[in-house]
Amino acid sequence: MTEEQLTQRKNMILQLVEEPAYVPMKLKEMAILLDVPKGQREELKEVLDALLSEGKIGISKKGKYGKPDIGSIAGTFSGHPRGFGFVTVEGREQDVFIPEDKTADAMNGDTVQITIETEGEGSRRAEGRVLRVLEHANRTVIGYYQKNKNFGFVIPDNQKIGKDIFIPQGKDMGAVTGHKVVAVITDFGGSQKKPEGMITEILGHVNDPGTDIISIVKAYGLPEEFPDEVMDQVEMVSDEVTDREREGRLDLRSLQTVTIDGEDAKDLDDAISVSKENGVYTLGVHIADVSHYVTENSPLDEEALKRGTSVYLVDRVIPMLPHKLSNGICSLNQEEDRLALSCIMEIDEAGNVTGHRIAETLINVDRRMTYTAVNAVVTDRDEAVMKEYEEFVPMFLLMKELADILREKRKTRGSIDFDFPETKVILDKNGKPLEIKPYERNAATKIIEDFMLIANETVAEDYFWQELPFLYRTHDNPDPEKMKSLATFINNFGYSIRFHNGEVYPKEVQKLLVKAEDTPEEALISRLALRSMKQAKYTVVNTGHFGLAAKYYTHFTSPIRRYPDLQIHRIIKENLRGGLSEKRTAHYDKLLTGVSVQTSAMERRADEAERETVKMKKCEYMAGHIGEVFDGVISGVTNWGLYVELPNTVEGLIRVGELKDDYYHFDEEHLELIGDMTRKVYKLGQPIRVMVTGTDKLARTIDFIPVSTSTEE
Repeated sequence: MTEEQLTQRKNMILQLVEEPAYVPMKLKEMAILLDVPKGQREELKEVLDALLSEGKIGISKKGKYGKPDIGSIAGTFSGHPRGFGFVTVEGREQDVFIPEDKTADAMNGDTVQITIETEGEGSRRAEGRVLRVLEHANRTVIGYYQKNKNFGFVIPDNQKIGKDIFIPQGKDMGAVTGHKVVAVITDFGGSQKKPEGMITEILGHVNDPGTDIISIVKAYGLPEEFPDEVMDQVEMVSDEVTDREREGRLDLRSLQTVTIDGEDAKDLDDAISVSKENGVYTLGVHIADVSHYVTENSPLDEEALKRGTSVYLVDRVIPMLPHKLSNGICSLNQEEDRLALSCIMEIDEAGNVTGHRIAETLINVDRRMTYTAVNAVVTDRDEAVMKEYEEFVPMFLLMKELADILREKRKTRGSIDFDFPETKVILDKNGKPLEIKPYERNAATKIIEDFMLIANETVAEDYFWQELPFLYRTHDNPDPEKMKSLATFINNFGYSIRFHNGEVYPKEVQKLLVKAEDTPEEALISRLALRSMKQAKYTVVNTGHFGLAAKYYTHFTSPIRRYPDLQIHRIIKENLRGGLSEKRTAHYDKLLTGVSVQTSAMERRADEAERETVKMKKCEYMAGHIGEVFDGVISGVTNWGLYVELPNTVEGLIRVGELKDDYYHFDEEHLELIGDMTRKVYKLGQPIRVMVTGTDKLARTIDFIPVSTSTEE
């Protein structure tokens, strides 16, 4: 059949199917209707298959052809390393299970059209078949190359892509076994045929320093280099503030001002000044005026929006802005004049903001401080450190005093503090992990958090009441069903949550976390509470922030590393300089929805990439501790085993088969593994001693086995 004949026949069948009187029919019925002889029915099937693959017609589970939506639904395919998958369909409570032989050429993340073959009953999922892929999510794959004699395979890093990519001879760029590579898929294959592709880049050997992280950078599509036009624009930016730029700004250089950051921070975008008079604190939160240098629609601006945020991986930062800006003229470096956008607040002794001013300012930071040094002053009252910074000590003590008031006020209204220890990974010069430990929050880190929060709230409330186009940081109320499930579960531990008209107030979650403090189940209950909540995001409508129990919240304080902050700085400055005209208001109204969607998506991408690099380094670190014994706490219980978290934040799995003293069954209601004969119970929050038996860097998993303690023997 020629291309022309195929097109003609496709058009004829489309006309038939679209007739109002058409009733879906099988191949044989259609052949009789169209008077197609038996010998040409294969050709008819070829035409129908072509129309199916283009999504122009559909097929029911009884094999009847009709309009595209007949007997089929669309959803997102999630692959499993073992070959089967699940399809999430909007409006269906449960995913649809797709057996391995019915996934067609679907890969993880693809948008697919499926037909339901067996409806689910009770807790059993419905089962279906992928009819076709509507949109492929994986055009490129990052993975491990394995060379055979005349061809090779790429084993994807993402294990949810449960298929190796076949690489024909001559399409491998000379890669050898052990290389990490980027492969472009040229043919997605099917249920009987592997996907096929060609290698476009060799990232390095799997054992080379840095190859593991660069693989994640590529897998998440994180940008590495800035385009030439961006760098050309940066070259034109002055390294110092000019006299002309100082004009018309509120000069705050005489204020005692400090930055407080981590020891290794280079992009210092917030500075603080505090004073107190007649019972009123004056808190100045001075933020780098990045929008002065990154102008709307310039190459720098377009690239910053594309990136959305800086990404902090364990061994590198992928910045939103080039270093010349982020570490140079936009960084509030000690004893250098800098342009800022300041929020200066008057706060009473009850923590109420009684007045504020937002202004374009000129500042000069007196001292670059670290969290460690400030904590040594305000918590430890370390004499040597206090002597070194004696002229600043009164201000640091005043900061602590004000921060405590602000924190107490937030706590009273119900703000939730998920005090999880973040992981700090210490690497050697080759990127090998030397130590994994919790990242400590101290009084100094909390002071800065408290001051940034109050500035963000103050700016958000101001612009909400001005009814100007704006970007808010919102956190919706949790789903009542998820909160009911949490309430049922925590009841096993003797905790409860009160509902008000079917809703949960932040104060109730806060009370729960306070009650669980310093108990074995504290980390678990905090995690489950967090998982029951929705994700914070950027929106143009202010719906409040559930987690902070705040009516108004935005991100104003980090324009070097977050695009939403940079975006609202532009609106604020334009408003300060005479207000937004009708035309500019319409411009921002049109622009901001796209910015909110893009920046929320880029934030999620950054979070996932950051988590992946930490998990990978944890695996690499624990690979050097195989055979060693650690004390941990059971952090998860499933029908396949126990998850155990160690004090250094590393989590591993004891598979149920390793609990060899008995046969265990899973109690789903109480999340417990119970021995059939001994009635021994493993439950969440329980201390347990484990031995490390293995790690899988590719799967990011760590295996433990239980070790008996003397009291158990």
